Amino acid sequence: MKVAVVTGGGTGIGKASALALAREGYSVMIAGRRKEPLDATVKQATDAGGQMRSMVADVSDPDVVKSLFAEVKHSFGRLDVLFNNAGRGAPGIALEDLTPEQWLSVVGVNLNGSFYCTQEAIKIMKDQDPRGGRIINNGSISAHAPRPNSAPYTATKHAITGLTKATSLDGRKYNIACSQIDIGNAMTDMTRSSSAGQLQPSGETVPEPRMDVEHVAQAIVFMANLPLETNVQFMTIMATKMPFVGRG
Repeated sequence: MKVAVVTGGGTGIGKASALALAREGYSVMIAGRRKEPLDATVKQATDAGGQMRSMVADVSDPDVVKSLFAEVKHSFGRLDVLFNNAGRGAPGIALEDLTPEQWLSVVGVNLNGSFYCTQEAIKIMKDQDPRGGRIINNGSISAHAPRPNSAPYTATKHAITGLTKATSLDGRKYNIACSQIDIGNAMTDMTRSSSAGQLQPSGETVPEPRMDVEHVAQAIVFMANLPLETNVQFMTIMATKMPFVGRG
């Protein structure tokens, strides 16, 4: 039995990825801040014959993260894959108008939460038999090229790239692989505005193409299923006609 944890697993990319991992035979623990979408995702997985559990958890709280991974170890005995997916953005307002609270709320989830979960995952993975595991971080196209009015989100996603590289290096001695997936406009509630119109660096608002979120989920399954001696260090997946290459 292989075990996976997906944060932000009740909606969007996290939900699609958790369901895909469950279909692949993983026992999956999903975490998120809202109970209702977590329960709905678990029901969808179990109705299809999958093994999934959930826990309400705010990953920006290190004590809550410790409890989450303690439950994973107690329930499943091991951990093979962590998908650090939970994330949030700040209002799309001018950089100079952002409040410290808005900045810190994004840093708390996107960066601090990924770090706390990575720490706890490593503690389990390095002591289990067989040893090791895989950590997949949800980066973003913003880790390469920002959108207008996205300073908190963009800064944290650049930081995720540093965390990915540091985890890849520090995890080697424990047979822990670490990857980053940079995702463009997938069809989720978070990107619904992209179809209606997305602010461009020129100041124009232009509709942008989106891709089926299931393609992202299958990419996560591909990365998760690789043997630990092989790693996708960085992957970018996006709608082919999305304005990323040449943006700005």
